[in-house]
Amino acid sequence: MKRYPGLDLLRAIAILWVLLFHGWILNLGNPWPAIGRQGWMGVDLFFVLSGYLIGSQLLKSYAQGQVPGWVEFYRRRALRILPVYWVVVALYFAVPQFREAKGIEPAWKFLTFTENFLIDYRHNETFSHAWSLCVEEHFYLVMPILVWALLRRPSWRITVTLAALIMIGGIAARAWVYLHYCDPVKGWGPGKFVELIYYPTYMRLDGLLAGVLLASVRWFRPAWWQAAMARPYWMLTAAVGVLAVAIWAAKGRGDFAGSVFGFPLLAAGFALLVAASVSERGFLGKFHVPGAELIAKVTFSLYLSHKMTWHVLRTYAPGWVDGRGVQAFILYTLGAFAVGGALYLLVERPFLRLRDRWETKANPVGL
Repeated sequence: MKRYPGLDLLRAIAILWVLLFHGWILNLGNPWPAIGRQGWMGVDLFFVLSGYLIGSQLLKSYAQGQVPGWVEFYRRRALRILPVYWVVVALYFAVPQFREAKGIEPAWKFLTFTENFLIDYRHNETFSHAWSLCVEEHFYLVMPILVWALLRRPSWRITVTLAALIMIGGIAARAWVYLHYCDPVKGWGPGKFVELIYYPTYMRLDGLLAGVLLASVRWFRPAWWQAAMARPYWMLTAAVGVLAVAIWAAKGRGDFAGSVFGFPLLAAGFALLVAASVSERGFLGKFHVPGAELIAKVTFSLYLSHKMTWHVLRTYAPGWVDGRGVQAFILYTLGAFAVGGALYLLVERPFLRLRDRWETKANPVGL
C-alpha cells in the first residue's frame, strides 16, 4: 500500500502521546502533565489507523474482484508482529530485573494474546501495555473471516446494521459493567476500570470499527471517497470539533461519560483525521514532516520496550535521569528510542525484509 506522510505523522504523534502518558503515570518527570494525562488516547488513534490500513488491505482485493489469500495475510501479520514481540516477552521473563513492576501475568497469557482478559492489574502491572496488541491480534484473526462472510453477498444494509450493533453493543456493555462493577460511589477497587472496561477486546472495538468503515467507503463507495478527498480542510475542521467534544467527554477516563461515550467519539474524530491525512489536497497529505517516517517505522518496537527501558534507566542509571522536568524526560525518551530503534534494526526489519522477499518470489512480476 502507498505510504502516506500524513499517516506517518499520525502514527508518530500517537506513539509520542502514549510515551507522555506513561511518563506521567510512572512519574518520570513529564514536563507537560496536561497533555500527558490524555495520552492514553494515542492508543485509540492506533486502533483507527489499524482498522483503516488492515481493512484497506482486505477490502481492496474484494473491490477489484479478487479474494485475498488468508495464508498470505496471516503470514504477513505473523512476520510483522511475532519476532520482536517474542523477543520482548523473552526478555521480561528471562531477566526479571527488566520488569517495571513486581508482578506479571503468566507467560501463557502473553503467548496466546489473552493478557487483556481477566488481568489482575493491581498486582500484575508489568508489560500490561501489551493489552492493545492483544486487541489488534484478535482483530487480525477475525477480520478476514468476517469480511469474507459479509462479501459473499455484499449488502450495505447488513454491513451498516452490523456496525451499528457493534457500536451500540459496546456502549451498552460498558454502561452496564460500569454501573454494576466500577461505580466509584459503590467503592470499586483499584484497577477495576482497567480490568473490566479499558482492556477487554469486546469493549474496545470502536476505533477498529471506525477505521474499517473508512476503508469500506474508500473501496466500495469511490464517489463518496473522492468527494471527501476534495475537502480535506472540511474534514480536518470536523475532526477537530469532534475530538474537542470527545476529549471533554473522556477527560475523566474512568468516569461514566468517558467510559461509555468517550471511545466512540474519539473513534469518529480520529477517523475524520485519518481521512484528512490521506487527501493529497491537504497539507497533512502533501508534506513530509522531518523525522515522522522514522518514528513511524520504529513505533511498534518502541511501544513494546519503552517501559522496560525506563525502568532500567531509573533503577541502574539514576544519575542520568534524576530530577524532574524537560531534561529528565528527554533522557528517558532518548533511551526508549535507542532500545526501540535497536530492536527494529536487529529483529523487526530483518523479518519484514524476509516477508518482502517471499512475496517477491511468489509474485515476481508484481501481479
